Amino acid sequence: MDMDEGSGVEKTAGEGEGLVVTEEVRKQLYLAGPLIVSWLLQNSVRMISVMFVGHLGELALSGASMATSFASVTGFSLLMGMATSLDTLCGQAFGAKQHHLLGIYKQRAILVLTLMSVGVAVVWWYTGKILLLFGQDPEIAAGAGSYIRWMIPALFVYGPLQCHFRFLQSQNIVLPVMLSSGVTALNHVLVCWVLVYKTGLGYKGAALATAISYLTNVSILAIYVRLAPACENTRRGFSKEAFHGIPRFLRLGVPSALMFCLEWWSYELLVIVSGLLPNPKLATSVLSILLNTGTLAFMIPFGLSAAISTRVSNELGAGRPQAARLATRVVMVLAIVIGILVGVAMILVRNLWGHVYSNEAEVVKNISKMMPILAASFLFDCVQCVLSGIARGCGWQKIGAWVNLGAYYLIGIPAAFCLGFLYHLGVMGLWLGVICALVVQMLLLLAITLRSNWEKEASKAKDRIFSSSHPVDMTA
Repeated sequence: MDMDEGSGVEKTAGEGEGLVVTEEVRKQLYLAGPLIVSWLLQNSVRMISVMFVGHLGELALSGASMATSFASVTGFSLLMGMATSLDTLCGQAFGAKQHHLLGIYKQRAILVLTLMSVGVAVVWWYTGKILLLFGQDPEIAAGAGSYIRWMIPALFVYGPLQCHFRFLQSQNIVLPVMLSSGVTALNHVLVCWVLVYKTGLGYKGAALATAISYLTNVSILAIYVRLAPACENTRRGFSKEAFHGIPRFLRLGVPSALMFCLEWWSYELLVIVSGLLPNPKLATSVLSILLNTGTLAFMIPFGLSAAISTRVSNELGAGRPQAARLATRVVMVLAIVIGILVGVAMILVRNLWGHVYSNEAEVVKNISKMMPILAASFLFDCVQCVLSGIARGCGWQKIGAWVNLGAYYLIGIPAAFCLGFLYHLGVMGLWLGVICALVVQMLLLLAITLRSNWEKEASKAKDRIFSSSHPVDMTA
C-alpha cells in the first residue's frame, strides 16, 4: 500500500477506502495468527511439566501446581510485563527507521530483567517457608519449595526470551517466533520424559526441563537474529550504551509491569478466595475450569493485542498518525467480531465442556450454567485486550496501570466479594465481579483511545526515539 506521510485520512476517504481497510486487516491478521500460536505453545511448556508430574502422585502434583502458580505471580508475570515496554520502544524506533536503537533497547531490557531475576530468585529460594507462613499444608509447601528451586534457572532464561520475542515482533518478524515455539514445545515433551523418568530426578526433572526448553527457544531466536538478513540492520553487538538510560527505561518498564500484573494477579486472588466459599472443592474446581477455558480463548485477543501494539507503534514512529488511527478502528471491529464468534461457540458447547475436565455431575452442571457468563466476559475481554495493545503501542502504560488498579481493585474485586459472599451467588458472583472490572477497564481505555490526539502521539513517539539517540545518530 503506497501512502504518503500524513495522508492516511485523505486516501481512505476516497474510493480506495475499502482497499486500505482490507490491507490493514491483512497486516493485522498476518501478525496476529503466528503470535496466537506462539503464545499457546509457549504457555504449554509449564503445563506439560505439570502434566508429567501428575503421573508421579497426588502430592507431587499439588506441590508442582502450587509452585507453578507462585512462580507465575511472583516472577514470570513481572518479567513478561516489564518486557512489554519493548512494544513501545522497539516498535516506534523501527517505524522511525532508527534501527540501531532496537539492539540497544533489547540489551538494556535483558540487563534490567536479569538484575530483577536475582531478587525474584531469592524469593523463590524461600518459597516453602513463605507458603508455610500463609498456612499451607507442610507437605505441599515443602514439595512446592523444592520444585520452584529447580525452576530458578528458567527464571534467568525467561527474561531474555521475552525480550527476543518483542524485538522480533516489533519488526513484523513473527513466523520464526512461531516456529521456534513449536520446536521448543515438541522438544519439551522429550526433555521432560528423559529428566522425569530416566534420570531419577522425578518432579525436580520436570522443573529443570522448563529451563532447558526456554534456553532452547531463546537460543534458536538468538541464532536467527545473528544470522538472518532480516535483522541485519537491527542486530547489534554488545554495546556499553545498554548501561545508559536505565532510569528512562524503568520509567516505562515499571508501569508496563504493573499494567500487566495488576490484571493477572486479580484472577489469582479470585482462585484463592474461592476456597472460602461453601463447598470449596466444587467452587475451586469450577473457577479453575473457567480460568483455564478463558485463558485458552484469551490467546486469540492476546495475539491480536500484540499485533496492534506493533502496528500502532510502527506507524507512530514513522510519523503516520492517521494510519495508526485507522489501525485502532480496524482492530476494535476485529475484536468485537472475534468476541461474538467465540462467545457463541462457548454457549453452544456449554453442556459438553464440563465433561472435558471432570466426570462429576455437579461440576458439569455448574460449568454449563457459567459458560454463557464466560462468553459475555470474553467479549469485553477481547475489546479491552486490544485497547491495552493500543496503549502499549502509544506508550500509555502509566495510564493503563492506573486504569487496571481502579477497575480491578476498586471495582471488580470488591464487587466479586459482595456478590459472591454477601449475596451468596458463589462462583457466579465472583465472575460477575470480573465482568464489572472488565467493563470499567474497557470503557476507560476506550474513552482514552477515542479522545487521543494522534498527531500529538506521533510527536511524542519522535521525542522518545530521538532522546535515545546520540547527536551523531540524529545528524545522520
